[in-house]
Amino acid sequence: MVICDVMPTSKEMLQIASDVGYSETAFLHKYRKGWRIRYFSPEMEIPFCGHATIATGYVLGEQFEQGDHKLYLNTGSIDISIEESNHKITVSLNSPPTYSEQAPQDFIEKTVEAFNFSLSDINPNFPVKIALAGAKHLIIVLSEHEKLSSMDYDFERVKTLMKQHDLITINLLWQKSSNQFHSRNPFPPGGVYEDPATGAAAAAFAGYLRDVAWSGSNALEIFQGEDMGSPSKLFVEFQNEVGSSVKVSGEARYLNE
Repeated sequence: MVICDVMPTSKEMLQIASDVGYSETAFLHKYRKGWRIRYFSPEMEIPFCGHATIATGYVLGEQFEQGDHKLYLNTGSIDISIEESNHKITVSLNSPPTYSEQAPQDFIEKTVEAFNFSLSDINPNFPVKIALAGAKHLIIVLSEHEKLSSMDYDFERVKTLMKQHDLITINLLWQKSSNQFHSRNPFPPGGVYEDPATGAAAAAFAGYLRDVAWSGSNALEIFQGEDMGSPSKLFVEFQNEVGSSVKVSGEARYLNE
């Protein structure tokens, strides 16, 4: 993340994000009584990024103050909370409103084929949908953990398919229990093969679960990044009100530690 006195131009931020090479780089400066924030991947601006927001909160808590901060996005705003307990800093965010819709069947079939899956690999209890919580994600829940662990896909083909529906990531998941899921998030529109942690996709998934009247817990743990050697864990909580914000929490660390 970059804290600026004056926000750079979009071209400058995109170049910095490309040079850094991480899945997202957050840029922010003081604005009103909070912070203006923008997110850039190596190839594009992202409307909302959860894990970069959690990392941002971690730094704000260290350099300024813990407690609550307001972040102003390109559209709307979100609130984050920073707390320290037992020498660990936890950051929570309340996502933008959530929404989900049925994905077109031909798009589902082409995407599944590009991942070398078959339609029979999809868990029938979880319909494939496009879900939004500040950014769009395709939700595919697989029946077997092995299929998730062995993920492989045609980068350019999936990138083209995703651009047709303005998707940020494809959220591939496997259900471990009534409150635990494992996830992998391909991110080719941003020039990234896989995202190690995706808070925005986790929030969108929680909103999706509410929309499909899932009978499991409203408080979830989502494990991500294990298969790429960068494990992460996100805590997600959602209420029953349709479209309402989702709470996503996690810890952060410096990459050079």
